[in-house]
Amino acid sequence: MTRPLRIQYPDAWYHVMNRGRHQEALYCDNKDYTVFIDLLQEAGAIWKIKIAAYCLMTNHYHLLMQTPQANLDRCMRHINGIYTQRFNRRYKTDGQLFRGRYKAILVDAENYLLELVRYIHRNPVGAGIVRRPEEYRWSSHQGYLSESDNWQWLYKEFILGMLDEKKAGQRKAFLDFIGQSDSEEIQEFYKKKNLPSFLGSNEFIEKIKTKYYKIKKHKEVPQSKNLEPAIKDILKIVSVAYKVDEERLLKMRRGFNNEARNVAVYLSRLNTGKKLDEIGAAFNIENYSTVSSIIVNMRKRSNVDKVLAKRLRQIDQAVKGQRQT
Repeated sequence: MTRPLRIQYPDAWYHVMNRGRHQEALYCDNKDYTVFIDLLQEAGAIWKIKIAAYCLMTNHYHLLMQTPQANLDRCMRHINGIYTQRFNRRYKTDGQLFRGRYKAILVDAENYLLELVRYIHRNPVGAGIVRRPEEYRWSSHQGYLSESDNWQWLYKEFILGMLDEKKAGQRKAFLDFIGQSDSEEIQEFYKKKNLPSFLGSNEFIEKIKTKYYKIKKHKEVPQSKNLEPAIKDILKIVSVAYKVDEERLLKMRRGFNNEARNVAVYLSRLNTGKKLDEIGAAFNIENYSTVSSIIVNMRKRSNVDKVLAKRLRQIDQAVKGQRQT
């Protein structure tokens, strides 16, 4: 029996969940939690998703995300697949980590978005782990209370704006709202043994079914996929920015030229949606793990090197401009 296709369309909101196989732990220590959160940031950058809330429990996770490019499946394959690889490599195990395909509930954002942020942030409270959401480290609740740049990747301004249009009152409004218990409707919904695929009004559900059940049968390639730039376009833009020949970007070298090559690799991952081995083949890199290391190192460097970060933004904008022409 084939599993049903998910309904995916631009700007859809989803509550995504998954559990460890046989209720086993997904996160064994702080490093595991951190690796997964880093993956969320990476996925947001690569797949252009907007993560508004998350909560990582020992054996399961909750994510609230919007997909401007209708690419939930590709994004979640990246998150679950890469995390499984890193978990297995670290603990010298192999095989399946998650119990199966993730659960994604399509959300009526107009009526339920705020309630889902509260439900996700209060998950540790409901489990009896903490008394207040702010006491739990591994959720996005801390990000909503922080003004640090480390949380810029979290799509929180939109949520806070729903609570109070004035920035000065948003933090208090957020704490007051999260401090309340989940509504009876939300509690009853998530008590169900088999969760429905939709959380929304009857009007919302009928609208989605009528519009998208027919469309999904055709399995059309999203327009965003057709607009993805080719690696050759990125090579051209990077070669101009760094004033080096495109051929040099395809060879390992030390120094400034190697930075140009690494930038091209990094932006190829960020903008094309290509797999690591596909990017490696384009740059004559034999091992996909080398590609992964380049991407991780570039991200870390850009967090501390302002000159590099500025250059990356400029080149990335040029790449996006190329895609839109």
